Amino acid sequence: MRYRLAVVAGTAADVVRHAGGWLCDRTMAGWEVTVVLADSRDVDAVEILGASVLDLDTSLAAAVHDPWPHALAVAADLFTTDARVRAGLLDCLDHGRAEVVVWGESVPASLDERLDTVHHRISVAAQTFKDCALTAVGLPVVEGETSERFRCGELLVTGAWGATDLVSIG
Repeated sequence: MRYRLAVVAGTAADVVRHAGGWLCDRTMAGWEVTVVLADSRDVDAVEILGASVLDLDTSLAAAVHDPWPHALAVAADLFTTDARVRAGLLDCLDHGRAEVVVWGESVPASLDERLDTVHHRISVAAQTFKDCALTAVGLPVVEGETSERFRCGELLVTGAWGATDLVSIG
């Protein structure tokens, strides 16, 4: 059984820009990564990273949501604007259902005290795929970018070595 990561965001560009390296690294580590988008344009960019793509409204309307992911990553702006996404993320935090990761410029105050700042060091291979995905969505490649920053609840130990790929920043 593979670890599962569900990513929920507004656009493919947002996913690629803020979490593309991490998603690619998790995919290469054997994770099943599914990206659920409110705007289903530019899905090719997410597929470059090795993830599957689903439509947000269709996914949330489904009666069955099994199997539950081990980790949930959400764009902060979608948390703020979509009550369904907000309820799901808060349920995960309240009941420890999954590792919760949030990215974006403005994490809501209601989450700020519940999440620590973490980073992921992007592998060279993932950076190459992320650069291709950035180009596919029309975003500039950021030279020298070696890590991505997130806000995270309790980190899950998911590696065969007994560690995680997200590192706390203090």
